[in-house]
Amino acid sequence: MLKRIIHFIDRTNHAISSAVSWLTALMVVTMFGIVVCRYAFNIGSIAIQESITYMHAFVFMLAIAHTLKINGHVRVDIVYQRLSEKGQAIVSILGSVFLLLPVCIFIIYISRDYVSSSWSYYEGSREAGGLDGVFLLKSLIPGMAFLLLLQGLSEALKSIDKLLDKPHGK
Repeated sequence: MLKRIIHFIDRTNHAISSAVSWLTALMVVTMFGIVVCRYAFNIGSIAIQESITYMHAFVFMLAIAHTLKINGHVRVDIVYQRLSEKGQAIVSILGSVFLLLPVCIFIIYISRDYVSSSWSYYEGSREAGGLDGVFLLKSLIPGMAFLLLLQGLSEALKSIDKLLDKPHGK
């Protein structure tokens, strides 16, 4: 059961990360198009420029949990790397339970009013001709925290599994 939960969370965050990773290529193509249109044809669009910000936000906020899964976040490894596998598992559990999970819960809680206020009037761009989806961007905040919370739980469960793992032959 423990391994199924871990696998489900890891697979979900990997799928989301893979889906939004294509937005990075789309951002490059869009930015190239913006530059060509602006300097070659003197054509500009606020909405298309804002779409770059939207795509970047989606990539960053929805892939952050997968980055945790693949150990891509910056951490201080001076002590951690010298610990045994079981010691690393204990540090990971403590870090997840006492740091990561509470911060994620706090972000979800504190962003609730901020996001619901934005949704109440479907907040849009402050720029004339901009995109009318700022409320969607703000919704990424608790969404990111929830995905990160799930991945933190998965990482803690993996560490618990390491601690409970008995050597073969015993």
